[in-house]
Amino acid sequence: MTKLKNLLRCYASGMGIRSISSTFHISRNTLRKYVRKFQESGLSMEQILSLSDDKLADLFSDGHSRNRPPSARKLELEALVPDYVKRLSKKGVSILSLHTEYLKTHPNGYQYSTFKHAIHAYRCQTQAVGHVEHLAGDQMYIDYAGDKLEIVEEQTGEVRKVEVFVATLPCSHYTYCEAVWSQKKEDLIVACENALHFFGGIPKAVVPDNLKSAVIRSDRNEPVINDDFAAMAEFYDMAVYPARVRRPKDKALVENAVKLMYRSVYVDIEGQIFHNIESLNVAIRTSLEAFNSRRLSGRKESRQELFEEMEKDFLRPLPTARYQMKSR
Repeated sequence: MTKLKNLLRCYASGMGIRSISSTFHISRNTLRKYVRKFQESGLSMEQILSLSDDKLADLFSDGHSRNRPPSARKLELEALVPDYVKRLSKKGVSILSLHTEYLKTHPNGYQYSTFKHAIHAYRCQTQAVGHVEHLAGDQMYIDYAGDKLEIVEEQTGEVRKVEVFVATLPCSHYTYCEAVWSQKKEDLIVACENALHFFGGIPKAVVPDNLKSAVIRSDRNEPVINDDFAAMAEFYDMAVYPARVRRPKDKALVENAVKLMYRSVYVDIEGQIFHNIESLNVAIRTSLEAFNSRRLSGRKESRQELFEEMEKDFLRPLPTARYQMKSR
């Protein structure tokens, strides 16, 4: 009955039927039946969660309880899951890598699908889950990765650090990434333009994560935007909506995109040596294409397919010429 309580908790928090079905590996029809019984019961969510397993079984299983004591293998996995979930926040750690590690120490353990389900179920139980609808072609989120990449001067061997710019469209999660020399406004503006050309169109707004080269002063009501960045946005007819300070949800989407770049692009190019930023960006683009082409977790489509099907046509056409920054 713990699983039932968890999925009802997710439903009450606003998570959609499709997402819950995918997370808990339960059919949508069965889930709808549980939701209907919950609604017909007239009980609040707090009252439902306070019921004993026997009473829950009577309410949701037509009086036929299927309770069985958990196996030792299941109890062992449940004990490991909290630590696994904590480690997922670290760079380069994925559910797949954790499962590989799990099987090394537990060769008779569960297969990947069951392992992934246990991770998702624990996350849903311990974290508040909300569902936010993002309109196609509405916004482009941008940020820089915290970890820099390196260019090695071929003649001298001098190592130069470079920034990594990331942009994502929240509706399809289609993502762009490139290495740039700095976070200065000149490099930021060019990177934004490159992202627009990669996406093949213009969204209604750009959302910078309070980057100093884009936002002079963050303010809840009237943020002050850098003049050059504002001019670029006006040239492409985009509004600028800075992420609000101390509002994690405003930043979560692009920060997650950065985390995914750590797990894909950074891992793919690890150990390679690049003597110029052009060759580095070629490698990044190759990895990025593979990343966008991979099927999303819990879905049949990839980011590329979702973008082509539901977002590409909502982007506005690009102008024939690029923005020219005024010289001071």
